[in-house]
Amino acid sequence: MTRLLPHPLLFLALLAMWLLLNQSVSPGHLVLGAIVALVASWTLSVFRMERSGLRRPQAMVQLALRVLVDIFRSNLAVGTIILTGTRGGGRAGFMTIPLDLRSQGGLAMLAIILTATPGTLWMNYDAAKGELLLHVLDLVDEEHWTTLIKQRYERLLMEIFE
Repeated sequence: MTRLLPHPLLFLALLAMWLLLNQSVSPGHLVLGAIVALVASWTLSVFRMERSGLRRPQAMVQLALRVLVDIFRSNLAVGTIILTGTRGGGRAGFMTIPLDLRSQGGLAMLAIILTATPGTLWMNYDAAKGELLLHVLDLVDEEHWTTLIKQRYERLLMEIFE
């Protein structure tokens, strides 16, 4: 069964998304959506990603709430910078952050969080050194950003993925 349908939950999610986006459950859309979802799940199985057992559901909820609050705050800060033209003494710049997180799933989630948060952008990750290159719109204190990312996100992601 896993050869035919290697990722059944992904298949169902993609099929549901296809039907929602097309706003139709006609037989043609069901067949076409099933084909697209099947090809996508086969393609994903080629990558041989590590199976990650997610742990600590309370940490997941805590991380989700923390990210929502931080995205809201960051939207306000970036909006203020854009509308007023003041940066509060900061400048746009690049910085490197040493990471202890090694899980591919955890690193992918951190990349999504940092890129989805206005004012920050994940630029590069050097796996050999364990360093993240981050671009920050309002870079005042690099130590503040390092502490923020390691304490607010990395610690929880390590609890969830490692």
